[in-house]
Amino acid sequence: MPLSTTYAWLRDELPALMERRRAPAAAVGVLLDGEVVDHACGILNLDTGVEATTDSLFQIGSITKLWTTDLVMQLVDEGTIALDDEVVRHLPGFRVADEEATRTITVRHLLSHTAGFEGDIFTDHGPGDDAVERFVDSMGDLPQIFGPGERFSYSNAGFAVLGRLVEVLRGTTWDRALHEHLAAPMGLTHLATTPYDAIRFRAAMGHIDPAPDHVLRPGPSWGMARASGPVGAMLSMRVRDLLGFAAMHLAGGTARDGTRVLSAASCADVLTSQVDHPASMRSEARGLGWSLDDTRQGIVGHDGQTIGQSAFFRMVPEHGLAVALLTNGGDTCGLYHDVVGHLLHDLAGVRIAPDPVPPEQPPADFDADRLLGTYRARIVDWTLRRNPDGRLWVEEIPGPEAAAVGDQPQSYEVLPYAADQVVTADALHGAHHVFGFTGSDPGGRATHLTTSRVFPRVNLEA
Repeated sequence: MPLSTTYAWLRDELPALMERRRAPAAAVGVLLDGEVVDHACGILNLDTGVEATTDSLFQIGSITKLWTTDLVMQLVDEGTIALDDEVVRHLPGFRVADEEATRTITVRHLLSHTAGFEGDIFTDHGPGDDAVERFVDSMGDLPQIFGPGERFSYSNAGFAVLGRLVEVLRGTTWDRALHEHLAAPMGLTHLATTPYDAIRFRAAMGHIDPAPDHVLRPGPSWGMARASGPVGAMLSMRVRDLLGFAAMHLAGGTARDGTRVLSAASCADVLTSQVDHPASMRSEARGLGWSLDDTRQGIVGHDGQTIGQSAFFRMVPEHGLAVALLTNGGDTCGLYHDVVGHLLHDLAGVRIAPDPVPPEQPPADFDADRLLGTYRARIVDWTLRRNPDGRLWVEEIPGPEAAAVGDQPQSYEVLPYAADQVVTADALHGAHHVFGFTGSDPGGRATHLTTSRVFPRVNLEA
């Protein structure tokens, strides 16, 4: 399908798809064989009525981790660091609670989410240039959930450490390093790492629907803490600039004007599988930073969520194709399937994996008794319990940090999905979610709950 036809489809179909999914605004971009089309529509902020254009900035959330990865890989290209260097070799002050893990965690472990320490920490250390440094300096009490390199558990805190590594070795802040070593060489013009930058542009506000009436409202704040900048707290851009990043990768590390941004070897390395994902996830494996969604079809990318904003980014390198969807609220997972799924199939003949749905019949080998209990991280407690009527429920109790930013306790009915998995009976934000359970204690009870993270059991009570 030629890109002129793609643009016509976006122009004609996107408004109706957004209305169906209750998305206030969206921007979609497609890169194919070096050519780009983009389209945007809707309202950036329902309080102000400002309309979206293709130059509007949306937050890309954890897609930022791909940019932090490239800043690290540039240091690898220069010979300043190696992937298997211990982090303390370059950050002598780096500490987590486990002394052996502190000594042995490598750069590769952080990039592949296999370092093993608790990873969802979002402490606000203020807006100053020392925010990332203070964040990393405060990590000394983070517990080790498993040994470095043993398995995958998505780690935001790990990418804060990588951001600090960049700061120390570049002698500047992560924000300036991103502008100087990525945005400028790629010629990207509509990009912001802080609200002070974003205010210069037409920027989207995230929308949430926390009340029972499910009416979308602007979120309580625009961005998160600057300390989590390398993780995905605030980086914002127009969809065309996100595709400029994709174009550099598809070109083996060179920008449109021929500037070498990353080596071809590093472009290949980041897409090389480092660790398998848990069965409860919708993608197969993790490269360095990148999610390897479907190795058979060659679909790679990353998603991002911030306060009411969601971003979806997929590449199919074999076809020279990249697709990006940036949104500011509503059923974003549904819109992802409507838009990104359609475009990937039309332009490359590949199909993204469908979301899980509850099975018609429970699996015969499902044993709820071994799974019941509470599983804990600092940011949240998950409890799988069984009601007197036999129905299973997962309770989500936010920890103090999450509660402080407005997260509320939630309870979801779940159904057996596989021998050691349950799935939400109802769709949450447009998708059913799977909870997996692994390990076995001496009594036969599961020891960990897995989503994209690993949560250790804290009790054996039903």
